[in-house]
Amino acid sequence: MNSRLIEKYNVPGPRYTSYPTVPFWDDSTFSPDAWVRHLRRAFSATNATAGVSLYLHLPYCESLCTFCGCNKRITRNHGVELPYIDALLREWNLYGDLLVEKPRLREIHFGGGTPSFFSPENLRKLLDGLFARAERPAHVDYGWEGHPNNTTSEHLRALFDFGFRRVSFGVQDYDPLVQRAIHRHQPFENVHNVTTWSREIGYTSVAHDLVFGLPFQTGESIRQTVEKTVSLRPDRIAFYSYAHVPWLKGNGQRGFRDEDLPGGEEKRQLYELGRELLEAAGYVEIGMDHFALPGEALHRALHDGTLHRNFMGYTTTQTRVLIGLGASSIGEVGTAFAQNEKDLDAYLSRVAAGSLPLLRGHVLDAEDRFIRHNILNVMCRFQTQWHLGDWTPEQWDDLAERLEGFRDDGLIDFDESGLRVLEAGRPFLRNICMAFDQRLLRSQRQERLFSATV
Repeated sequence: MNSRLIEKYNVPGPRYTSYPTVPFWDDSTFSPDAWVRHLRRAFSATNATAGVSLYLHLPYCESLCTFCGCNKRITRNHGVELPYIDALLREWNLYGDLLVEKPRLREIHFGGGTPSFFSPENLRKLLDGLFARAERPAHVDYGWEGHPNNTTSEHLRALFDFGFRRVSFGVQDYDPLVQRAIHRHQPFENVHNVTTWSREIGYTSVAHDLVFGLPFQTGESIRQTVEKTVSLRPDRIAFYSYAHVPWLKGNGQRGFRDEDLPGGEEKRQLYELGRELLEAAGYVEIGMDHFALPGEALHRALHDGTLHRNFMGYTTTQTRVLIGLGASSIGEVGTAFAQNEKDLDAYLSRVAAGSLPLLRGHVLDAEDRFIRHNILNVMCRFQTQWHLGDWTPEQWDDLAERLEGFRDDGLIDFDESGLRVLEAGRPFLRNICMAFDQRLLRSQRQERLFSATV
């Protein structure tokens, strides 16, 4: 990896699970009534054919992982389970009352927090309540995130019985020094057990999540982690870049010093080593930070052009309507985004009062939709096309000037009809997308918003 390029492009930037990215949403265009209008329009047009995606945020964790930037509540009090599930189902019923027919749940994802914090019995109660006001089509994609230390075969069986066939387990790193620094203690034996149980029960896609750029990571720790991981042959592997954002409110990234983290060039070398080991083991790189075995659904989606990216990351399912339930969840309907209250207590109070617990949102204008189309293409297909007339002369001159730097560095090819990311450019996908990001380019905001791109 060229150290000059790493130094040049290692700047703060979005991960582009949406466009516009959340910090640049324009709340002046948004209202709960506007969200409902856009939702109803998209739902009526697509529910019968494409169905609906549903994301549920389950925020509770028993202990704090100090690398985690997710919205969570740390507690060992499992008495919180049923009140939260009741709130999720009340929120779901609020949506059910707005829609003209039962949603066809094409995709479901349980994220967190720690979904396996909840007992199997309470997860069944949650799913019974969801399907009381929904239909399950013949072909679905249901997945959830489990913690290797508290996921049981009963958890796996309970969700499998409702059609879940994907499960991902957060591994992060097996090195004891790294685990101590991030407060994430889990032996290989636990990961081995949950992976084996998943396959015995019948899950068709088992994923392991690894993170590079963590404190005290070295080439040797990455090598050992990847070798242990591939020995279990997970179908998918997410090899994420650690997003160091300790300045964000509620973040727990305080258990180590900045100097304990690998720097930009060293961090990228850790990824290159991991990728080399994964590819040698037969895995194929998918988009950004993801790998899959040949023939796995994510791999097939890459090759048939159906790979998609949203707030859940890379997905093989693309529906117009994504409804988010739970504290901090985000929904999208093609022309609008909406995010729930991030504060857990505020979320519970709003739902108890009988209102959609919306905190903020954004209605996309024509420029937003065009830019989003191009950024999604770059992130999912490493290329995008356009007509020169899609840009004003001033916009084209500005874009071409920004893209020329990437071309000069051997990262892309582009002309008046489109752009193609070269192999050398794949490590810099986020930077390339930033060249299209009109809201970021126009912004005058000075505070830190994003993690570094390398």
